[in-house]
Amino acid sequence: MKINIGINDVQRKAIVEGLSVLLADTYTLYLKTHNYHWNVTGPMFQTLHTLFETQYMELSTAVDDIAERIRALGEFAPGSYKAYAKLTSIKEADGIPSAEEMIRDLVNGQEAIAKTARSLVKTAEDAEDEVTLDILTQRMTVHEKTAWMLRSLVA
Repeated sequence: MKINIGINDVQRKAIVEGLSVLLADTYTLYLKTHNYHWNVTGPMFQTLHTLFETQYMELSTAVDDIAERIRALGEFAPGSYKAYAKLTSIKEADGIPSAEEMIRDLVNGQEAIAKTARSLVKTAEDAEDEVTLDILTQRMTVHEKTAWMLRSLVA
């Protein structure tokens, strides 16, 4: 059936394009954070292992919320490494960085996702898409707070 939720096709597709980037960024940061959870070493091991687990679990939930919003807007959500590699702004780490490098890298990832979400706000506002705006606000809140907390761990 044709979708009829009060957002025209052009606006819906523009929102979905932005949400697809947000999904790719979120999934990529999820994978990176999970990797760091497994591979962190050093004197802060227990703290960071636990912190990274909390963060990747939150990102896992976010991935589902973003993908389901894309589906509610009538489009298919990207769901492959190949698609995510084309869409994401998050860079992969080479090798296993030190614990402090992991923290700094995750700060950059959290901030990148906050910027990705923020870049979509005007498009969602113009379409009067309050549901997407709510998701974007939630994502910016989480990523900005998480970046702040991670930054607090390094000088």
